[in-house]
Amino acid sequence: MSAETHPDLTKNQALVFGSLSDAGGPLTAYAILDQLRGDGFRAPLQVYRALDKLVEYGMVHRLESLNAFVACAHTGCAAHGAAAFAICENCGDVSEFTPEKAMDLLRTWTEQQGFQLSRTTIELRGTCKGCASNN
Repeated sequence: MSAETHPDLTKNQALVFGSLSDAGGPLTAYAILDQLRGDGFRAPLQVYRALDKLVEYGMVHRLESLNAFVACAHTGCAAHGAAAFAICENCGDVSEFTPEKAMDLLRTWTEQQGFQLSRTTIELRGTCKGCASNN
């Protein structure tokens, strides 16, 4: 999804989304703030407010283990409420994918437990193919 296809974005949300989209990888809120100072951003709260809405819209994901954010690589993430990431601990590359079989198992478990699942983010940490072949 692009900022242009989401008409409800504020100027700040569009700028934050553009910053993440152009980055090609995860950014912390403070890195986004540094990039957007020239666009009038002065406080971390401005970035966090924009990020909260972008996460809600399914356009951005929060990577808990990195305390960073990444633009969604798939359309419709908000609809399926799940995302998975393979994070290389060597080069920092982040690949987004949708683990359908794993999600089916998790949905079955939550239904059996009566747990009301709102969203799922799976983070796999390890070494990417490129870094593994260099060792």
